[in-house]
Amino acid sequence: MDINQARTFLEIVHTGSFIAAAERLHITQTAVSARIRALENLLGRRLFIRNKAGARLTPAGERLVRHAMTMTQVWERARQQVALPAGRRDGISIGGEASLWDPLLTDWLVWMHRECPEIALRAEIDSPASLLMRVQDGSLDLVVLYNPPSYPNLVTELLLEEKLVLVTTSVDTTLVPESYVYVDWGAVFGTSHQSAFPELSSPPVSISFGPLALTYLLTVGGCGYFRFSAVEPFLTCGRLRRVKNAPDFSHSTYLVYAEHLDSGLLHRVRQGLKHIVAIGERPGLPKPPTPRSRRRQVKRP
Repeated sequence: MDINQARTFLEIVHTGSFIAAAERLHITQTAVSARIRALENLLGRRLFIRNKAGARLTPAGERLVRHAMTMTQVWERARQQVALPAGRRDGISIGGEASLWDPLLTDWLVWMHRECPEIALRAEIDSPASLLMRVQDGSLDLVVLYNPPSYPNLVTELLLEEKLVLVTTSVDTTLVPESYVYVDWGAVFGTSHQSAFPELSSPPVSISFGPLALTYLLTVGGCGYFRFSAVEPFLTCGRLRRVKNAPDFSHSTYLVYAEHLDSGLLHRVRQGLKHIVAIGERPGLPKPPTPRSRRRQVKRP
């Protein structure tokens, strides 16, 4: 089994489809089928049963998953070590959901630059499902996600406990369905939200990215659920208010990495992320000027 066959096999397992795997791998469906056929001939076992719904694993295919994952993880780690740039003695690759990059992972990158200059870094943004798949196949060492599902052979470690709170721009702190903005915080939130607010199943505005939704809300007004850490400054200054009697929802952040990668470097990276969470500030980044300081910067004629 070569590395391309292993990756193709795992992509089909992840997507449940030869067609979807071909799209994600940027190759033709014919090429995907040829790789799997060659792998099946090599093993002397059928790996997938294909039907109109897609492709499901045979018992032999199920037994192969763990070995294919190990193979791709070892290969990715070897490739990263061999391809290290000059002056770097090790490397780490990390991925995260888009809304986690600012400020958490941005601050972590600055911390790594300052504290671990000998480490090569690779940082990527992707969907939660894709990130989990990539940490499984070894193309990413660690990913940072909101409320990830459990997967075999992956460690899920709590990084930050956080909650989603319902806020409004209105002085009247009651919930107004006509001005409600639904923010898609994932499947767990969606289930809890539907149970608590069945009358809001068809909101007038729905946005899948938290920072975009908050900018929209602050600009045009309305109410919606947001991370408490993101809206706390606006609650303090009075631009936002908590909606009365509204439930809070858990929305914690987790680190996910492969069991066998609990190395010294990975430990250092995890400690760095925990340090950023603990200090709650942006290390080494210039702070934006206050309105008063901006006025001082204006030059009089």
